[in-house]
Amino acid sequence: MSSPRAEVAVIGGTGFYSFLTQTGGDAEEVVVETPYGAPSAPVSLGTVAGRRVAFLPRHGKRHEHPPHGINYRANLWALRSLGVGQVLAPCAVGGLRAEVAPGDVVVPDQLVDRTHRRISSYVETGAVHLPFADPYCPRVSLAVAGADPEVKVGGTMVVIEGPRFSTRAESRHYGAQGWSLINMTGAPEAALARELRMCYSAIALVTDMDAGVESGSGVGQEEVFALFRQNLERLTGLLTTTIGTLPDPAGCTCSSWADGLELTYEVPGPV
Repeated sequence: MSSPRAEVAVIGGTGFYSFLTQTGGDAEEVVVETPYGAPSAPVSLGTVAGRRVAFLPRHGKRHEHPPHGINYRANLWALRSLGVGQVLAPCAVGGLRAEVAPGDVVVPDQLVDRTHRRISSYVETGAVHLPFADPYCPRVSLAVAGADPEVKVGGTMVVIEGPRFSTRAESRHYGAQGWSLINMTGAPEAALARELRMCYSAIALVTDMDAGVESGSGVGQEEVFALFRQNLERLTGLLTTTIGTLPDPAGCTCSSWADGLELTYEVPGPV
């Protein structure tokens, strides 16, 4: 009997707790054990656009894991162990600058990590230094952008620790740096994917404008969840189209950066 496998993974964010059943296909649920503990949930496997796809809800099936409590290392390792080479990571974000607005879907090209309590690497011994100047895979990001002409390309996403939202002063500071998006889960997820030699692209749905941008009471949880729910069908369509047009990951620098290096941690599955 063959082991369950997948080529592509979708990591679902806030409000995005299933994907394969929404595409009309069957899904097989697999419990994956990792050296780093349990992932956020069992991994669902199915076929989308002719490709084997793994789906993992980042926060769990019932949003039981807050952003600072997610086992990011277990999540990425579980997907890599199933053979995943490319990861699509939809997430809810706030807007920090006028060039984005609620309802926009953005493929960022830069990331700023302002988290401070998370284990951000698989490296525990030795000298392995990850090149991370460009944190997102340009090939995968290009496929996402090509799937929908309304997708905005480029911009910096700052990732904060959470679970609280920013103060107005913090929000204004981030926007003054030229950063356009704010999120709580994009780090260390992107770096861990790169350490495991996977291509990774964030797909950011702007659910609100952050506290420093607008007057009033500031962003609240319910409006974030509500706008994400309103866009589930749109995101499902975008992901389906993207999966069907993803390029061959062979030779991508997201993997080849480690060629010839002696890594001090295990990368499961074929490279």
